[in-house]
Amino acid sequence: MVSRSYSNLLDLASGDTSTFGRVGKRLPRVMTVAGIISELDDDNCNSVSSDVPSSISQERMIIVGNQLPLLAHRRSDGGGWNFSWDEDSLLLQLKDGLGEDVEVIYVGCLREEIDPSEQDDVAQTLLETFKCVPAFLPPDLFTRFYHGFCKQHLWPLFHYMLPLSPDLGGRFDRSLWQAYVSVNKIFADKVMEVINPDDDFVWVHDYHLMVLPTFLRKRFNRMKLGFFLHSPFPSSEIYRTLPVRDELLRALLNSDLIGFHTFDYARHFLSCCSRMLGLAYQSKRGYIGLEYYGRTVSIKILPVGIHMGQLRSVMNLPETESRVAELMDTFKGQTVLLGVDDMDIFKGISLKLLAMEQLLMQHLHWRGKVVLVQIANPARGRGRDVQEVQSETYSTAERINAKFGRPGYKPVILIDTPLQFYERISYYMIAECCLVTAVRDGMNLIPYEYIICRHGNEKLDVALQVNPSTLKKSMLVVSEFIGCSPSLSGAIRVNPWNIDAVAEAMDSALGVPESEKQLRHEKHYRYVSTHDVGYWAHSFLQDLERSCRDHLRRRCWGIGFGLGFRVIALDPNFRKLSVEHIVSAYKRTKNRAILLDYDGTMMPQTSINKIPNPEAIGFLNSLCRDPKNVVFLVSGRDKTTLTEWFSTCEKLGIAAEHGYFARLNQDEDWETCVNVADFDWKQTAEPVMKLYTETTDGSTIETKESALVWHYQYADPDFGSCQAKELLDHLESVLANEPVSVKSGQHIVEVKPQGVSKGLVAERLLSTMQRKGMLPDFVLCIGDDRSDEDMFEVITSAVEGPSLSPVAEVFACTVGQKPSKAKYYLEDTTEIVRMLQGLATASDQAARSSSQLSH
Repeated sequence: MVSRSYSNLLDLASGDTSTFGRVGKRLPRVMTVAGIISELDDDNCNSVSSDVPSSISQERMIIVGNQLPLLAHRRSDGGGWNFSWDEDSLLLQLKDGLGEDVEVIYVGCLREEIDPSEQDDVAQTLLETFKCVPAFLPPDLFTRFYHGFCKQHLWPLFHYMLPLSPDLGGRFDRSLWQAYVSVNKIFADKVMEVINPDDDFVWVHDYHLMVLPTFLRKRFNRMKLGFFLHSPFPSSEIYRTLPVRDELLRALLNSDLIGFHTFDYARHFLSCCSRMLGLAYQSKRGYIGLEYYGRTVSIKILPVGIHMGQLRSVMNLPETESRVAELMDTFKGQTVLLGVDDMDIFKGISLKLLAMEQLLMQHLHWRGKVVLVQIANPARGRGRDVQEVQSETYSTAERINAKFGRPGYKPVILIDTPLQFYERISYYMIAECCLVTAVRDGMNLIPYEYIICRHGNEKLDVALQVNPSTLKKSMLVVSEFIGCSPSLSGAIRVNPWNIDAVAEAMDSALGVPESEKQLRHEKHYRYVSTHDVGYWAHSFLQDLERSCRDHLRRRCWGIGFGLGFRVIALDPNFRKLSVEHIVSAYKRTKNRAILLDYDGTMMPQTSINKIPNPEAIGFLNSLCRDPKNVVFLVSGRDKTTLTEWFSTCEKLGIAAEHGYFARLNQDEDWETCVNVADFDWKQTAEPVMKLYTETTDGSTIETKESALVWHYQYADPDFGSCQAKELLDHLESVLANEPVSVKSGQHIVEVKPQGVSKGLVAERLLSTMQRKGMLPDFVLCIGDDRSDEDMFEVITSAVEGPSLSPVAEVFACTVGQKPSKAKYYLEDTTEIVRMLQGLATASDQAARSSSQLSH
């Protein structure tokens, strides 16, 4: 038995033990103990064998899906298994877009159940022959995972079906959720067996594996990780009903890139992140990104395409040609409408049949001439829902045929037996129009396949009895609720629930002039043929590479437990403020300037009672009593409120209304920092703000002596943000000739006199201390929002100037990890208060020591 550790299961599979430790620098790390990584130092290897190219030196992509792209068949003698590629699998087809130089490894389940005694041999065979890593799941676990949580909870909910009763999807079952998490963890372990975390890309597919990114990110903080959702993502009103909604969102946000088929799906996901996690997104140079603990999670919007090569090769088969000729003969003199759908509740087959019935009732001239061929593929799920759909479909088809059928004419032909691919293509070829009336579907590639097949080839033109030089034509009637609908601008889009409208669309499609059918077909063909599955995969990989570009430049570490785990990523120059470090600097220095914001810094933004507690008053007084300190509270609040709240802090300097008013201590009078001739502009601004307050529930106006502020913290997040942008534009327009500035901040829009800023307070404080001969050698400035950035900028730029000591210690600190001019951050108000208490304690200790020495 070989006892040495292997760098990679692929080395073990190849049986190559001789080159271990002597391959190139891309040698994967060695997993010695679960979750613990050790490095192999191979930099000094000068062996000739290290120059030999190996598969490990290639760029690698690990593709993870619920099912491996393999077909498995038990050998006829019962002595093992035969495996082959599943040419219909999207995971296999996307290899075309990754390039010849990208090595692809697959991780997933097999469709067939493998006996535990055979699993090791099967795993070895699949790894050696197909570069596939199978995840073997116990049957009961697979049932609870796939048929339980995936098909009973996620799949219905993502297709807008709420479990309003036990019959509709079933109540939430936490044991099924636990099975889902367990399976995702098994998949993570399988990825760990083959990954080289510094170099490999990992691409996770679909809703079966939505928490997998968390398990992978927990193992390797800098993993290059993409996720693509192939189903719809529901609106926040639907998604928020899921009891594990936050866990799934946070898990997905551990990806570097999240892909969706349409903007609607992406918009719903972003709305959920905003409403449930408080995350805002922004668009930069055409890319949408979410800031999540210092990491930018990119959003990709691109519908998947079809595999052109596979489709064309099947079209070239002689079986296809002969089957097309047969069908042409069968439907001679009739116009064929075609539907191809899975037999499930969301594909809308029964609605399509009802529309066909309506067509024949309303338009008598189509009777005997139009046939609807409905190919009903077996459902992927199971249960009473599927049985009800089957029963309704069969009974509706029988009723229509009984009502409108006659000898030699059957208006609805229902095909519920599995068809080979070439047979399906043959039906595409002869259909004048393809109907897709799903009530909700993630993508649905049937229209794409239909378009390519209708373009035909020379052999099929003969079978179809058409002139090869004739322009091709096709017509599509598609539901507006499917993912491919936005990309098919020449299709007739319908609401599948409106039976009359669908029937009229079918009639319109049949009556469109030949020239227009040709134009619509050409438009669709150009798009579908250029946006194939290879284009989609290549585009996703490009965006994933872009999203991961800054990984090595950032410092990363993980925090949180379980599914709440996330990675904090920071710029090397932006770091957490160490309390020990700042207290040490505080004790060494003699002339200290301290500038403190209040709301969001010393007091949480979410707190309803904003009055400072005795603890805050206590440490502020300790800091103010220290003769080495000048302490200023710089707030956006009005001077009356601040005077009342901090009446017991006699030596505290206060700047109110973002620096418009200021006083050095209680014995001083309030001064205005900026000369303002008048406030007539308020008569223009206030009515505009009132208009937006009346139309935005939850918004309020705050009137200050120097400013007007519109607050929308308690409004609907999306509507409030939208209204704030409108208000900003409106105010900038009506106040264009006034000496004021209009700015947006954290849930506010503010109008104030030009020149008023917190940076002005910082400048005045430093210059005042300089005039008094107290050249500051310690500056601390803390704030949490955009208005505080002016202070950070002033004290940072003052380092090189005459207003600070040459050896001054400067601490510009923001609250939370976000883009900022500050060099330091602390996580929240709790950490800010703890740090200020540390400084206050140091001052109290120094005062006691001084008192003891004087006695």
